[in-house]
Amino acid sequence: MKVLMLNGSAKKEGNTYQSLLEVGKELERQGIEYEIFQIGGQPVRDCIGCGQCNENGCVFADDKVNEFVAKAKEADGFVFGTPVYYAHPSGRILSFLDRVFYSSGRAFAFKPAASVAVARRGGCSASFDVLNKYYGICQMPVAGSTYWNMVHGCEPGEVKMDAEGLQTMRNLAKNLAWMMKCFEAGKVAGVPLPETERGNQTNFIR
Repeated sequence: MKVLMLNGSAKKEGNTYQSLLEVGKELERQGIEYEIFQIGGQPVRDCIGCGQCNENGCVFADDKVNEFVAKAKEADGFVFGTPVYYAHPSGRILSFLDRVFYSSGRAFAFKPAASVAVARRGGCSASFDVLNKYYGICQMPVAGSTYWNMVHGCEPGEVKMDAEGLQTMRNLAKNLAWMMKCFEAGKVAGVPLPETERGNQTNFIR
């Protein structure tokens, strides 16, 4: 089993990366593989609702969205991490995930996930809340921890001084690994996934 983590920071090895790395190290101790996918510093398009999504994901292929979609189809769980720049998730991770889920949301269904927010001081709770909304709309069970999944630090590396934050990351990893193992045991035991009803789409303006 493998967890795909998304680093929503433009800084390759900043505090968001270090927080995700703490999750990853504990996942490995629990027998789960992980990969940290870097959004990087290049521009990321917004979703424009064009409806031209295809089997590869988004019709626009000039950034890493479809590369992430391909990896997501093979992953068993997810962790999305964001820095907090101005009281909410980074604009780039929201643009990125809007296009990922708009084009390929069904690739995530029934796979457990969690969010991580990193800030100098405030804005973590709001950022954490926003990222969790992707899971609710795509039938993704959410793994919790012993506190909200937030770590504090400003300069790169400062999160290593947030003992409770890193403890929260490790407990998150343990809970996520436990959920994944339970789901896998259910598959082996022949427990089917829930049958999803589709077909009704109500528009309020006609």
